[in-house]
Amino acid sequence: MKTIFVKPLTIQKKWYLIDAEGKELGRVAVAAARILRGKNKAEYAPLHDLGDYVIIINAEKAILTGNKYNDKMYYSHSGFPGGLRKTSYAEMIKRKPTFPMEHAVKGMLPKGPLGRKLFTNMRVYAGAEHKQSAQQPIPVEI
Repeated sequence: MKTIFVKPLTIQKKWYLIDAEGKELGRVAVAAARILRGKNKAEYAPLHDLGDYVIIINAEKAILTGNKYNDKMYYSHSGFPGGLRKTSYAEMIKRKPTFPMEHAVKGMLPKGPLGRKLFTNMRVYAGAEHKQSAQQPIPVEI
């Protein structure tokens, strides 16, 4: 019996559309990461980019359970002493509405060159409009 490995050049990539309105942020991120990674396919190989493209719309309308809307923090550091900055989810969603969704999905992808490549296969939009209508994305129900 032989193990069949599909080469990334021979695979046909599809486009998937996820509507995050009224859905939990983490659950949408998990679904997107699985599709980006290619774990929804029988040909999955952890070393190759066999995943599909993902479009997430209404990212700013994703919900958080509990009191996370005010309590969840995002940290960044300038590299200088005392340069730690923290921003709450409520502030971040006003400044950069797509950042929390991108941050959640990026954290679920592998670290290194493969993860960075997979992350480029995702588009996140704050509203309901997207620019990839020509690709005829397949809607995904969560």
